[in-house]
Amino acid sequence: MKKTTKVGVVLSSGGGRGVFAHTGFLLALEQLGVEIGAIAGCSAGALVGGVYASGSDLQQWSERIAKVKTSDYWTPDSWMRFIWQMAVHKGRGYTGLSENKSAIDFIRHNLATQTFETCRIPFYSLANNLTQGSKTLFASGDLAPRIMASAAMPLLYRPVEIDHEYYSDGATIELASTEAICCRHQLDALIVHHTSTHREGPEGLQYALQQPGTMVGILNLLLYRKRPWYLTDQALALHHCRCGCNAPVIVVEPDLPEITWPLSKGGVAVQISAQQQAEKLLQPYIETLRTHPETLGSLRDR
Repeated sequence: MKKTTKVGVVLSSGGGRGVFAHTGFLLALEQLGVEIGAIAGCSAGALVGGVYASGSDLQQWSERIAKVKTSDYWTPDSWMRFIWQMAVHKGRGYTGLSENKSAIDFIRHNLATQTFETCRIPFYSLANNLTQGSKTLFASGDLAPRIMASAAMPLLYRPVEIDHEYYSDGATIELASTEAICCRHQLDALIVHHTSTHREGPEGLQYALQQPGTMVGILNLLLYRKRPWYLTDQALALHHCRCGCNAPVIVVEPDLPEITWPLSKGGVAVQISAQQQAEKLLQPYIETLRTHPETLGSLRDR
């Protein structure tokens, strides 16, 4: 990839499946020789994007999550403590089943550097600021808590406190923040990898009720109810940036196998599938991306 070609990557939310899928996607970009100039991520995308932007070896990260233990990132309260909180305190001040320290520590141990400012690739993490009731794009400070802030799913995790304000999963605001890096970094092209589930309405509810971890499935229905502007329900689509720079936007929307709670079983199959699909879908566009990225949108603009 020519050094003058600036390609940005946006990684969507997507739960545990998204973590494995985005890892496979970035491995595909490495295989295809795509040099990334900036990364923005939400929830699962913030985790994988942050680890990669920090300079961590992607293959080592892949091996790490293949062997991850639930206790590395999920430490819910005991039933006794939960009942005590509900019965005695009537749930006052109780904000989530699991503390977030273990997950933050897990993230921190997998980073090659600990701050946004020292990342080898510019990186942005999208979170919901509960204190202000607004969208926040983190771009400075300590990486690990700000990555976890983007991934702290409501009710399951307690909000993350940063500078006396509280943050939760960015997916409650937006599934993928394309404007975070496109115009800001004057990119020649943007690649969006979208892995969020699409089930809606009665079908989506029925599916959630039949799966292990039904509560998570119902939360997903609430979180992912807003359909991003760039989705077409096709494996690959081409658009132009809507933020003003008119850069071509390549959207990869893979068809991935499901994984079940605790969101790791079957993850390796998801990663392999995402990598294979990304390589196959993007290969026909790689030469154009190298030489004339400005013409990508005209090939199949939707």
